Amino acid sequence: MSKAGTLDLASGVGGKIQKDDVLSAVDKYEKYHVCYGGDQEDRKANYTDMVNKYYDLVTSFYEYGWGESFHFAPRWKGESLQESIKRHEHFLALQLGLKPGQKVLDVGCGIGGPLREIARFSMTSITGLNNNEYQISRGKVLNRIAGLDKTCDFVKADFMKMPIPDNSYDAVYAIEATCHAPDAVGCYKEIYRVLKPGQCFAAYEWCMTDAYDPKNKEHQKIKAEIELGNGLPDIRLTSQCLEAVKKAGFEVVWEKDLAVNSPVPWYLPIDASYFSLSSFRLTALGRFCTRNLVAALEKVGVAPKGSQRVQAFLEKAAEGLVDGGRKEIFTSMYFFLARKPLKETE
Repeated sequence: MSKAGTLDLASGVGGKIQKDDVLSAVDKYEKYHVCYGGDQEDRKANYTDMVNKYYDLVTSFYEYGWGESFHFAPRWKGESLQESIKRHEHFLALQLGLKPGQKVLDVGCGIGGPLREIARFSMTSITGLNNNEYQISRGKVLNRIAGLDKTCDFVKADFMKMPIPDNSYDAVYAIEATCHAPDAVGCYKEIYRVLKPGQCFAAYEWCMTDAYDPKNKEHQKIKAEIELGNGLPDIRLTSQCLEAVKKAGFEVVWEKDLAVNSPVPWYLPIDASYFSLSSFRLTALGRFCTRNLVAALEKVGVAPKGSQRVQAFLEKAAEGLVDGGRKEIFTSMYFFLARKPLKETE
């Protein structure tokens, strides 16, 4: 699992946005959020622009810190972060019962880290669906390097309206991606439509838990920080997420918040009190080094103006995620496995 270097980080900030326009893109992105006077309805109405700006701005930071797979995972004691991430992806493949030669859809695939890992693990052909041009261009390069460009590909599209025929895929999964959808039922209905009857959809969702109190100011602040730092129009409750799956027509096989009872807290890699050499860039010291590195690169013109502000809202997101995880009001891994019935009910 490769990681980007310093120059990759600097040159990648802004993605497909012109470097001179990065600062204004940061301004526009921030104004969508509560912390800067934005509101939820505006984020939902303009989710395509907001999410695209977000991933153009942050992808190089993600790749620099996380590698190719941008997600959390439950973790065993003695297990490295990267080992837990791979196991989390393999678990999804096993739950879906993937078999060699099947056609699979990864909804909101990022730069394709999980796609490549699951394709190798299950010997399937996986299509990554993503609405961000920069991430797709990175994914295609990494697919070629991995030797998977003949069996795995990408489609640039909005998961709310996929340009894909009905009943096309043997399995569909989403890893911490459909949380960007402005309407969960609408998104899940599209997934239902492209999935073959009798086949399964599995997902890891970002959700607020039942412990979240919408009237609690501290809880509100944590939720707003996570939304700002992660390009989210809103964060649904686990119960709302489950209800949306059912409303879309799926039969729920099983569901569980995998963050509960994880031997190692899922948020540990970004906890400021934690230190690890193997995931140094995610630690407080590593982030301090990155912050100063980005400031220096921006000052000399290697990184575009606005790069430090991107780093700042990602730091704020890390604080919100850790606080939300500690208070158990937020989970990054609400899992469900759902089946499309063989025959649709009238």
